[in-house]
Amino acid sequence: MNNTYFILRHGETPYQLQEEKILYPWPEPSPILLTKEGREQIKEVAKKLKKQKIDLIYASDMPRTRQTAEMVSRELGAEVIFDSRLWERNMGIYRGRPKEEYQRAFPIRKEKFSKPPAQGESWNDVKKRVLDFMRDIDEKHKGKNILIVSHGCPLWLLQGAIKGLDEDELLEQKPKLSLEIGELRKLCP
Repeated sequence: MNNTYFILRHGETPYQLQEEKILYPWPEPSPILLTKEGREQIKEVAKKLKKQKIDLIYASDMPRTRQTAEMVSRELGAEVIFDSRLWERNMGIYRGRPKEEYQRAFPIRKEKFSKPPAQGESWNDVKKRVLDFMRDIDEKHKGKNILIVSHGCPLWLLQGAIKGLDEDELLEQKPKLSLEIGELRKLCP
């Protein structure tokens, strides 16, 4: 890689607090923004990032990631560039529905790589778009420290793809590679 990359999952939103786990709707009926705790998480992350001398921030433009990136940008003075290839996975007909419905329809985890929900994306679709994004920005910039602000699924798949993991390895290492809300990591091959 021509640059040093850091990845950040957006801060906590009301969706993480729901007892009945609902998949994010899209388009959002009203912007889903960070909770007070989520804003505090990101303020702490931004302080930690100061020593990394971030040159640029690339982020999903969904409201929760936009808010996260803009908070970090204000603290660091780094430009934010929004890119829809960093969006959360499109869950198609399951957007805004209970996660349990989706899980019943897709009980075999490995099938999620190749079988998208109706009007949605498979894990391989998401992996392809985040890898296309990485190739593009890595060719565009040289020697920069770049922060990528996105969502759980794209960041998990990006890390696994950078490490060259196959589908079985991605599933096996998902607990280790998945970022908690508001978690920051250096992206390493």
